[in-house]
Amino acid sequence: MKIFLALALAVTLTGCSNVDTEISKGKVVSCKDISIDQEMVGGPVVDCLDGSSEVSLASLRGPMVVNVWGSWCAPCVEEIPILRSFYEKSKGKVELVGVDVEEASAQDGRDFVINNGMTWPNLIDTQGNSRKFFGMGVPVTWFIDADGEVVHKKIGVLKSEAELIELTEKYLGVKI
Repeated sequence: MKIFLALALAVTLTGCSNVDTEISKGKVVSCKDISIDQEMVGGPVVDCLDGSSEVSLASLRGPMVVNVWGSWCAPCVEEIPILRSFYEKSKGKVELVGVDVEEASAQDGRDFVINNGMTWPNLIDTQGNSRKFFGMGVPVTWFIDADGEVVHKKIGVLKSEAELIELTEKYLGVKI
């Protein structure tokens, strides 16, 4: 009888949980609002994941956090909830831009964005143009200042939103 009551209590409490475990659908967002220096030419060029435009990586201007990812990368998947929450809190203060690399197809990247609730602009490098700029390996997160200078590069998985906020404040001077 005690086991039955304990089981019934556990089922009741689990059913009343306020934790939202469902991820909202993401959206492949246009890159038209990414801050760039229109006069900056040269450097690696990548496409917007929505197919609308190309962007020279050297033209990016911040304050901006650039997260380099791949749909096939397990640690990249671990970072997505951190990035989603950070994006909601940082809107209007710092830009978040993703760069999808080493994908089998652009559609794989688009599906990943939608299925993982990503709603910020994402670029895609289908030609491997960004390797010289970003280096090899993912995930990596770059912090770019208003002059387009890379002021910090976090190699490896972000462990928490607090870490991302701390790095943003330290290297970009933006309070989130």
